[in-house]
Amino acid sequence: MILIFVGTAGSGKTTLTGEFGKYLEENGYSVGYVNLDTGAEKLPYKPDLDVREDLTVWELLKKGYGPNGAIVESYELLMPQLMDYTERIIRLNGERDYVLLDTPGQVEVFLFHEFGVKLVESLPEPLSVYLFGPEILRGIHDFCFVHVFATLIGLRLGTVTVPALSKVDSGDSVEDYRKFLDNPDYLTARLKFEASTQGLLAYNLCSALSEVLAPVRTLYLSAKKRVGFEDLETLAHEHRCTCGDLT
Repeated sequence: MILIFVGTAGSGKTTLTGEFGKYLEENGYSVGYVNLDTGAEKLPYKPDLDVREDLTVWELLKKGYGPNGAIVESYELLMPQLMDYTERIIRLNGERDYVLLDTPGQVEVFLFHEFGVKLVESLPEPLSVYLFGPEILRGIHDFCFVHVFATLIGLRLGTVTVPALSKVDSGDSVEDYRKFLDNPDYLTARLKFEASTQGLLAYNLCSALSEVLAPVRTLYLSAKKRVGFEDLETLAHEHRCTCGDLT
C-alpha cells in the first residue's frame, strides 16, 4: 500500500511520515520510507530511497541558483532517474506492507513538474493525503478552497486524494472545523449568505462539489500526539480493499 503525503511547507508531511511509520511498525506492519524532497535537511525516519543521494538543493545553491530555481532545477536534473525511482518504489511496495512517500515542501513543484506527476502515474493505486494546517482556514471560503484543492490534486496526480487537517493539537476546536469540512452541503448553504466576492466565488464552486467530490472523508491528524492515526490506517485499508470508495 503506497501513501503519498502532499502539502505546503510546514503542513507536517515529514513529521507525519516518520511518526505514522513508527505507529505502523509498532502495530506489526513492515514500512518502507521514500524521501522525494531534494531540499530536506533532516528526516525523522531512515529512508529506503532518498533522492538526496543523487542531488540536493544545496549543491545547486552553491552553483549560483536562487532558492526557487534550485528546487525546480533539481527535479529537472533528476528526470533521467525517474524510471529507476519508480521501479524501486514498486519493488519496495512488494516487499513491505506500507510505503510512505514524503514529497517536497514546495507542493507546486511536485504537482506542476512532470517528475512528480509521471512518478505517481506509474505507481499501483497509491492514496494521496493532502495535508493543510488550521492557519489557512481564516474565513468560510477557505473551507471551499480546501475541498476544491484536494479535488484538483486528485485530478492532477490521478489518485484518490483525502483532505487531512493537520496539527489538530494546536488548541483550536476541531468541532468548529468539522461542520464545514465534513458536510459540503452545509458549507454551501452558509456560503450563500456571504456578500463578498470571495464568498460568491466559493458558493459557485461549492455548489458543484456534490457532483465532483471523490467519495472520501476528511481526516483530522496530529503527528505530535498521534491523533487520527487509527482513522488513517483504516482509510488506507479501505482504499486497498474497495478501490477508492472512502465514505
